[in-house]
Amino acid sequence: MRSGASMKVLGIDASLRATGLAVIEQEGGHCRALHWEVVKVPAKEPHSECLRRISERVEAVLAGQKPEVASIEGGFYFRNAKVALVLGEVRGVVIAACARAGVPVYEYSPRRAKQNITGWGAAPKEQVARMVKSVLGLAEIPPSDAADALALALCHAQTHRGVAPSEPI
Repeated sequence: MRSGASMKVLGIDASLRATGLAVIEQEGGHCRALHWEVVKVPAKEPHSECLRRISERVEAVLAGQKPEVASIEGGFYFRNAKVALVLGEVRGVVIAACARAGVPVYEYSPRRAKQNITGWGAAPKEQVARMVKSVLGLAEIPPSDAADALALALCHAQTHRGVAPSEPI
């Protein structure tokens, strides 16, 4: 990103029942939150309905906010194969929506996003949310999943400030 240029980043904290979506805009060294939400799907809804709703909301945010890039939490080790499979399906829906919109997706580990925002890779969710509030000057602490999405967007913006971006996934 060139000095003084602006960049919009979509942060995505993927989950089957509560996906966090957030868009920030970085101008020079300053970032501001433009949008955040949590896509909640009740436990009684079928798996396919969860994926449809997540895809629909991601597409709406992409169309409405027009981010240049997206930042998603990278996969990490799961003891339960079913949980890993479900998260992979959610990530697939999100990445496909971004690809259809022509938005490259970058992946960051949870540890890296936490390290970037708090200075500690093992920071608890509450600390991440408080730091997101502080860094973005928000009036209140956002819900946990939205805070994680904001942290992922900030991680990308701060990682690529003034540097050529790495390859998207």
